[in-house]
Amino acid sequence: MDWKNLLVAERDGWCEVTVNRPGSLNALNGETLQELRAVVLDLRARAELRGMIVTGAGEKAFVAGADIGELAGLNPEQAIDFARQGQSIFALLEGCGKPVIAAVNGFALGGGCELALACHIRVLSRSAKIGQPEVALGVIPGYGGTQRLARIIGVGRALEMILSGDPLTAEEAYRVGLANKITEPAELMDACRALAGRISSRGPRAVSLALTAVLGGRDLPLSQAQAFEAAQFGLAAATEDWKEGTEAFLQKRKPAFRGR
Repeated sequence: MDWKNLLVAERDGWCEVTVNRPGSLNALNGETLQELRAVVLDLRARAELRGMIVTGAGEKAFVAGADIGELAGLNPEQAIDFARQGQSIFALLEGCGKPVIAAVNGFALGGGCELALACHIRVLSRSAKIGQPEVALGVIPGYGGTQRLARIIGVGRALEMILSGDPLTAEEAYRVGLANKITEPAELMDACRALAGRISSRGPRAVSLALTAVLGGRDLPLSQAQAFEAAQFGLAAATEDWKEGTEAFLQKRKPAFRGR
């Protein structure tokens, strides 16, 4: 498929997606979101793809935000529809059942921060800055930022970021738990690919079920969340990978997972 705003490649069983709108610092417009939606649906449907790495073109920006030109003329009803569209696409990304790594190579602001939040793991270049500056424009985050950010770093820190609009440096993001890892700019993609390789060596069904357990249980009371976890554990026991992994351990050999 031809993409207007994305660069899409496959490498070692992973899909690598680059938001490619350098003239607007990779800002997300409606067309780009729809392309991203199509990529996620393809990822979810293809068993041979183990996950996805998302980054931005160039060295300045991961995604610098939403396309402000699309926001300016919205009435309240249109604004709700606008937010719900972005939320649904990011929810699809988060819930695709395969790990998604954000390789944050520069500014990840507004919608760019929200895209990174919807990814499961965030690796930041040392030059990156990440934040929700919407209030400076009289706007608020609308693609899930008010909800995911608080769940990841806590309500107090999230409110400080959102209400001040001040972005965090990579070091600050790592300190509050927003970044999983920091790398030098030239090493960012290699670090993400190395992490992807480690994930790929694990049981594919177990990786997917673990994602489901974490995401599906995070908002439940602990007793219900543990019951949900037990259900995923049971589903894992029904897979060929469970049998292969446990037998390989007992036989002191490397498992040959088949994703079944």
